[in-house]
Amino acid sequence: MINRVPVHIVRFILLVLGQVLILNNIHLHGLFNPYIYPLFILLLPFQTSRGLQLLLAFLLGLVIDFYSGTGGLHASALTVVAFLRPYLIIAMKPNDGYQPEDRPTISSMGFTWFSIYASILIFVHHLYFFIIETLSLQQIFFVFSKIIISAAVSVLLMILLQYVFYRRKKTRLV
Repeated sequence: MINRVPVHIVRFILLVLGQVLILNNIHLHGLFNPYIYPLFILLLPFQTSRGLQLLLAFLLGLVIDFYSGTGGLHASALTVVAFLRPYLIIAMKPNDGYQPEDRPTISSMGFTWFSIYASILIFVHHLYFFIIETLSLQQIFFVFSKIIISAAVSVLLMILLQYVFYRRKKTRLV
């Protein structure tokens, strides 16, 4: 991970800029808010320590909170995702285990693996975020539709970003 630190820093900055400058300004009658910044935590290498994941999630969430004026909601939601991520990675471990060169990307783990992985964690993020944001049962159906639509749009954007920015693994002919 040490030799990939500049890549992670650039990813951090680009995801914050994309979230704050573009996606925070997209609202369709309040029905969905796409959040792609959790992709930073989702793409951390498998061997990243739990403490570092939690710290990075909290810091990234605070940066988004600062620009969004959400008072810690993003920090707490992303910290929950970082807490649950290692458990999901263990639960989704392939039969032959993870290889040292594997990364949690579509190009490394495949479309199905990444889609399930991202969908679960993004749904948890959105569920936590929107329920804490609302703290009311008056509009429960609206909140759940917002969670589902926002999570689906967010995962779709994350998958599109994967195809735009990551090269496919080269297969060896042996």
